Amino acid sequence: MAKHSHWDNIKHKKAANDKKRASVIARMGKLITVAVQVGGGPNLNDNPRLRLAVEKARHASMNMDAIERAIRKAAGDGALGKIMVELNYEGYAPGGVALVVEAITDNRNRTAPEIKKLFERAGGNIGTPGCVGWQFKEKALYLVNGGKGGPDAVLETLMNENVDVEDVSPQDEGQVAITAGFSQFDAIAKALAKGGFTVVSADIAKVPDNLLEVTDPAVADSLRKLIESLEDHEDVQEVYHNGELP
Repeated sequence: MAKHSHWDNIKHKKAANDKKRASVIARMGKLITVAVQVGGGPNLNDNPRLRLAVEKARHASMNMDAIERAIRKAAGDGALGKIMVELNYEGYAPGGVALVVEAITDNRNRTAPEIKKLFERAGGNIGTPGCVGWQFKEKALYLVNGGKGGPDAVLETLMNENVDVEDVSPQDEGQVAITAGFSQFDAIAKALAKGGFTVVSADIAKVPDNLLEVTDPAVADSLRKLIESLEDHEDVQEVYHNGELP
């Protein structure tokens, strides 16, 4: 099966994040905090949202001691008395590319105008809630080491465990990408563990229904700069878009 552009976007983000590890770890701490505060407490067995946050933190190279401290901190004093809230911003970048920005903050009155300014500075604009979100679907995304069997072996393992997947495709360096509905996230994890596959990354992410090809180099450059500036913002967790960049 063909490679998918959202995997290229994810790999681009990972490369960028590797250069900013301290910032990534801080973001993972926020993600864990809100998972504890909103998702149902500090018990991993009772809080699927926290399980996902911990999984993402581990793949971001946050060690277990730091993860456990973040969980205890969120459960004990609400991150030093600060209640974290989740915010979504939707809008358009140059060229009509749709963007969804997920943020976690303790001060929405600070975050909102800062995100708006980043959009405007790049020639884009913030829209109303829901203006572009309908163009994205939440998906479970896994990247695993395929081993000798490659995609066929991964698919067989998933099918044997009755996991409902949408796509299993080869990637670079012998890795295999798995895409499924977000409800299959835990089932995929269990099946891969049973099959002995090493998980490189695991996430629930917003994937665009369709991609918008960006052919103008100047527009592509503006889009990249906007995405990078949003990802650099301390409150931003994820940036999703439907642009297909050259």
